[in-house]
Amino acid sequence: MEPLIPVPESVSFEDAITLTQTLLEQWEQGQLAEAELEAPIAALVKTYTGARGFFVVYLSDTRASLENLYPTLIPSLKTAPDIVSELLVKNLAMSTAMEMVHRRNGHAEMAQQSAQVQRRSAALMKQLDGPQIQRELQQLWVGLSNDAAPYGAFLQRWGYDAAQRQAIATYLQQLFPGLETPATDVGTEDTNGDGST
Repeated sequence: MEPLIPVPESVSFEDAITLTQTLLEQWEQGQLAEAELEAPIAALVKTYTGARGFFVVYLSDTRASLENLYPTLIPSLKTAPDIVSELLVKNLAMSTAMEMVHRRNGHAEMAQQSAQVQRRSAALMKQLDGPQIQRELQQLWVGLSNDAAPYGAFLQRWGYDAAQRQAIATYLQQLFPGLETPATDVGTEDTNGDGST
């Protein structure tokens, strides 16, 4: 089915953000049915750039009504499991790390925003829960204690310190018990990470 709002094949990050905002606003105003969201969202998440733009908006938008869309989003997100899994796991890690930093710095509102991104990422991951999600989670888990691992480079790039890495490890243990190779003794240099979701 063709989406009512067309999504270009090579959608830019900025256009993906704008398209996602338009879709969600039209849905909230009753101009689009939930079923009509599936095709354009699937078209957005089939490219890395489009998926990044979609998640930037969906995960950070403060309207609580958007959480009612979880069941509607799952079929669309399942059409691009590799891209979606990687971005959700990265958003989960980044938001968890930054919530801790914002609380440490006394920025309660920013901490709440990071907590929302964390909660929405986790909820989608729980409902997707396929082999791609498990693979990305396992790679993140290993990367917390091994800078040479794929996610080790990602964590280093954002400058996450030992406390932030421990916050991510603790949250992963609570949310997804059974991950192998415990992420302990992270021992990275203590720097104030400033990555954002």
